[in-house]
Amino acid sequence: MACYLMHVCKLLPAVDSMDMPFLDPYLDSVGAPNLRTGVNFAQAGCSITPATATSVSPFSFGLQIKQFFAFKDKVTKLLSKGDRYRQYIPQMNYFSQGLYMFDIGQNDLAGEFYSKTEDQVAASIPTILLEFESGLKKLYEQGARKFWIHNTGPLGCLPQNIALFGKDPSQLDELHCVAKHNRVAKLFNSQLHALCTKLRGKFAGASITYIDIYTIKYNLIANYSRYGFEHPTQACCGYGGQPLNYDGRVPCGQTTSLDGNLVTAKGCSDSTEHVNWDGIHYTEAANFHVTSHILTGRYSDPPFVDKMPFLLKPKF
Repeated sequence: MACYLMHVCKLLPAVDSMDMPFLDPYLDSVGAPNLRTGVNFAQAGCSITPATATSVSPFSFGLQIKQFFAFKDKVTKLLSKGDRYRQYIPQMNYFSQGLYMFDIGQNDLAGEFYSKTEDQVAASIPTILLEFESGLKKLYEQGARKFWIHNTGPLGCLPQNIALFGKDPSQLDELHCVAKHNRVAKLFNSQLHALCTKLRGKFAGASITYIDIYTIKYNLIANYSRYGFEHPTQACCGYGGQPLNYDGRVPCGQTTSLDGNLVTAKGCSDSTEHVNWDGIHYTEAANFHVTSHILTGRYSDPPFVDKMPFLLKPKF
């Protein structure tokens, strides 16, 4: 079964455990990549809503959809030329049998907090999800039938947001996360869940699985020591030391001049002790934890009855 990713996928440890190759990026297709097992259209910093001049990435959801259609059109033309390229590209029936995976929306919400109030960000959610629904409809009309959709995580627990929006302790919740970011994330997830339910009634013959990433991640941060972690909201790769080890002026791996001194954001000695990698993204150990819980089936709607047919060894 081919797999097509829109934005970031948390299931890479599962792919590794199944002894399957990682998916080649669509924009890195020069040479001889293996596109038979699927394609990754993900792009760091992208959003569901169309990109603007101030967006981190121009590759918004709509553009990723267009890239997918360009890929499908190219495959169709290559298959019509005989067997020369068949070992590198999917067969046509893969597009209807493939799994379409989405982990997107966090950047839409997080970005709006820089210029809008909590109520204004919350009011933008229906517009964001209307754009998402439009993209899913286009994929369905082109034959996609299996959709795997992650909700968004607890934005307020990212060191980046705590550093910028959590200077007033009254703005933090019991886990020292920014409360308003998490409230909006939960509102977004509630409406996304409702959209998935609605689409099951509209997309005849489709399978739409909604995954509750928020609950998995929030529980990890709340009970980090139970799972073998030592630092729930401190960046492994950053600058600034306790408590967050994050300074937006010094991104992970870079050297910057601050107050006349050169400082470098370096990785910590043991990333498995940290939930967060660089203030925004999770560490490999944390993503392995998330993946392991996804694959139990308990955090999906509809839920799986049985675990996936391979064994992961999470960090418990």
